[in-house]
Amino acid sequence: MAQDIKNLLKDYQPKSPKLSKGHEARFEALLDKELPKEKQSKVSFFWLKIAASVVIFFGLGYAGFQYFYEKPIDTTGEDIVNVSEEKNNTPETPVLTIGDLSPDLKKVEDFYVTGINMQLASLEKTPENKELVDGYLLRLEELDKAYLSLNKELNEVGPTEATINALIDNLQLRLELLFKLKNKLKELKNLDNENYNNLQA
Repeated sequence: MAQDIKNLLKDYQPKSPKLSKGHEARFEALLDKELPKEKQSKVSFFWLKIAASVVIFFGLGYAGFQYFYEKPIDTTGEDIVNVSEEKNNTPETPVLTIGDLSPDLKKVEDFYVTGINMQLASLEKTPENKELVDGYLLRLEELDKAYLSLNKELNEVGPTEATINALIDNLQLRLELLFKLKNKLKELKNLDNENYNNLQA
């Protein structure tokens, strides 16, 4: 049976339908009518290139201005936290700090003072967050004055457990306050980025 089909198909010539004259032209006319060709607008990309260059130039100029002319927080290398203040310039009255009482207290004092100075030095003060940073810096200044008065008490009355604990708590509070400020600045920056992304969408 397989041979019979092969023999039948060997001589088979498929009939190709012949199209009537003008069929192709009519078909193209119908296509043009249903799907007209879009007019190709000849936009000169020359002006678009110039406009893009100008936008990039001004954008880079603005970014450079913001980067180079922004007034950063003073990081001259001086300690921002005063551990001791020169009260008398007379050599016979040395100023006593909690670090002078024991090596362990010296380590604690150095730890907090270094942490405070590092956090202050790494603050990014911009016009957008200036008010927030200034508020925290005022609070830190108040705590610094309180620390100096506690240090004065330490020198006048002598070391007491309450004074030493108050001095350490003061340093700890300042460091915690700076961490809170860093978190607020991070939240503010993230909020600004989210607002920018929402505007872009």
